[in-house]
Amino acid sequence: MLKALPRLLLGIAAILAVIALAFLVYPPALQSAYALLQQDNNPRPPVTIARGVHWVGASDVASYLIETEHGVILIDGGYASTAPQIIANIEALGFEMSDVRFILNTHAHFDHAAGLAALSAASGAPVYASAADAVQLRQGGANDFYLRNFWRYPPVEVERELIDGEQVTLGGVTLTAHLTPGHTKGCTSWTFPVTMHDGRVAQALIICSLSTLTFDLVDNPDYPEIAADFARTYDTLQSLPCEVFLGAHGNWFDIEGKRARIANGELDAFYDPNGCRAYLAQSRAEFEAALARQQN
Repeated sequence: MLKALPRLLLGIAAILAVIALAFLVYPPALQSAYALLQQDNNPRPPVTIARGVHWVGASDVASYLIETEHGVILIDGGYASTAPQIIANIEALGFEMSDVRFILNTHAHFDHAAGLAALSAASGAPVYASAADAVQLRQGGANDFYLRNFWRYPPVEVERELIDGEQVTLGGVTLTAHLTPGHTKGCTSWTFPVTMHDGRVAQALIICSLSTLTFDLVDNPDYPEIAADFARTYDTLQSLPCEVFLGAHGNWFDIEGKRARIANGELDAFYDPNGCRAYLAQSRAEFEAALARQQN
């Protein structure tokens, strides 16, 4: 314990510094809006999704911890202020930050990437991301086609740039990166096999994001191919196996309802292929309706 103390203090100092920097770089006029957005960032205890797969994020902003024989994999870092929550949840599961071997990212928006620098500093783990979103991460969210330079965050060093279909393996666990652009130019969804509590093996899908917000889907000079990218993304996601339905936000798959079901003894509540198919179908219909409105 005493040997680990300097590293622990260094990690805490890094987290506090990153949070302070994050607050300073947000435009003052947007800080109230940022506070409103963080209503999805309330602390929550970890919840086990399948054997060795855990939600370690906040009330809605996702972060996942995947156990392997040679350490753990962390996916997404939430807001800058989510990082201490994630660390607390990892430790509540009995792990140390030094157990994190690498950190993956779904996309480079501030509510999923602002905590990455602190988490990487606390663990010493490298960050892997798609090539397109690595550009945003290294710039701390600057020059986004939609957010512009609003809601910046501490720059993230990306050690490995991932391509579509690339596999990342650690200790017998393999995750596959699927480029699903539209929400960001490098939005990355992840598939991997999991073992449910009843022993069956199922395929998990972490969906990056399908939100079009108030994007210009037609004649967008900053992202001319956005509509085509979204259409291909839906084709990709609807072709992938999705038995354990996960995503960058918990409300997409009713994280709170599934927490309650697990608390009531339904340990495999996250096995939800029907919910995944329904979500993708509804989201695609909403996208196509938005595109049609803008084309008229």
